[in-house]
Amino acid sequence: MEYRKIKDEDKVGNAIDDDIENLRGKALSGVAVPVRDMPVFGGSSSELSKWKRKSAVTLALTILTSSQAILIVWSKRAGKYEYSVTTANFLVEALKCALSLAALLRIWRNEGVTDDNRLSTTLDEVSVYPIPAALYLIKNLLQYYIFAYVDAPGYQILKNLNIISTGVLYRIILKKKLSEIQWAAFILLCAGCTTAQLNPSSDRVLQTPFQGWVMAIVMALLSGFAGVYTEAIIKKRPSRNINVQNFWLYVFGMGFNAIAILIQDFDDVMNKGFFHGYSLITTLMILNHALSGIAVSMVMKYADNIVKVYSTSVAMLLTAIISVFLFGFHLSLAFFLGSTVVSISIYLHSIGKVQR
Repeated sequence: MEYRKIKDEDKVGNAIDDDIENLRGKALSGVAVPVRDMPVFGGSSSELSKWKRKSAVTLALTILTSSQAILIVWSKRAGKYEYSVTTANFLVEALKCALSLAALLRIWRNEGVTDDNRLSTTLDEVSVYPIPAALYLIKNLLQYYIFAYVDAPGYQILKNLNIISTGVLYRIILKKKLSEIQWAAFILLCAGCTTAQLNPSSDRVLQTPFQGWVMAIVMALLSGFAGVYTEAIIKKRPSRNINVQNFWLYVFGMGFNAIAILIQDFDDVMNKGFFHGYSLITTLMILNHALSGIAVSMVMKYADNIVKVYSTSVAMLLTAIISVFLFGFHLSLAFFLGSTVVSISIYLHSIGKVQR
């Protein structure tokens, strides 16, 4: 739910970010609510409640982020996907669309239907959604195929490249100035990603082959451009309820994924069924992709962007540790140092805009 994240970050003035897969649809929240640190003993019940809520959403985001790549890799059988990745991506879009509609129903019940939160729209307004929907389709499908070249921990590291692409595109297209700290963070991020991929036990310098790097860079560019484009759409009508914008984005996303099913997996779906090859892991993976955006939006509402940075950093380490037991991943010193540098760069990028 990238739409929601972009609007929330614009409201609170936080740094530019990613998910977009994982970044997409972070909009159930409104304006960010400042939350203090854990209150001292004897503080008000309201402060304690805020701290508990902040801790809960931080934990949820960390778990969802760290398990995303693991669930995709775990859903493979004998090195390939037994289910159709296009149908899985379609279900992710459908679930996000349903969640946006549920949020709107709650708003209509509490506040009534207004010009800004009604689903009815004009052709001119809705015609802008196919472009980001198509970009997200390609990016999300590449997310499955990149695991032929990278492991889960490596993916968690490389997907942070979308911070660079988004920042540079914001500077070029939206003319937003980046601070010196943020430019330094970009350099650190590149160094950290490269360090984490060093492979001292092989003749090949980097663990990830050239194809994997190309796919990671393409995904970062797609995510960055889609993020910039969606912010431009939001600023055309900032009063428009973000759940309405998300709903139409996901409707087009479902449409493009349906076309992808017809082109890529039509015969298999017709002969074997829509849900052929699905397992409990596949279902959890779909739920994870849909709920990740909501978790980020809750962090933006009840906590702050620094919490999101910490969650991303912890998630990289958790993904590596879990992969050791599930997939036999070798946790090398190079990976530990590289992930540490990446975490520091994300933190610097986050605070860079505030210090500008």
